[in-house]
Amino acid sequence: MIYPCSGVLADLEPVPVPDALGALLGPARARVLVLLDTPKTTTQLVALTGQGLGSVGRHLRILLDARLVRRRRAGRAVLYDRTAAGEVLIRAQAPR
Repeated sequence: MIYPCSGVLADLEPVPVPDALGALLGPARARVLVLLDTPKTTTQLVALTGQGLGSVGRHLRILLDARLVRRRRAGRAVLYDRTAAGEVLIRAQAPR
């Protein structure tokens, strides 16, 4: 018996990354930032992006250093989400 995946990891359509944001941050790093609209773990980001754990970790480190994302511990999990600066960067890419 096989059960279909449900929830956030079941999305078949990749989250679109605005071209300008991809040019600024690089498309893979921009995708990580875009996906952090809600708090996610590194494992969830690996599953959603298809990138390796090391790549996602490097992108998160750079985004943390740039203060575009923050991390917090929730029990045994570490969750990442966008800071106010990260939100501003994403909103600036919204169609007018």
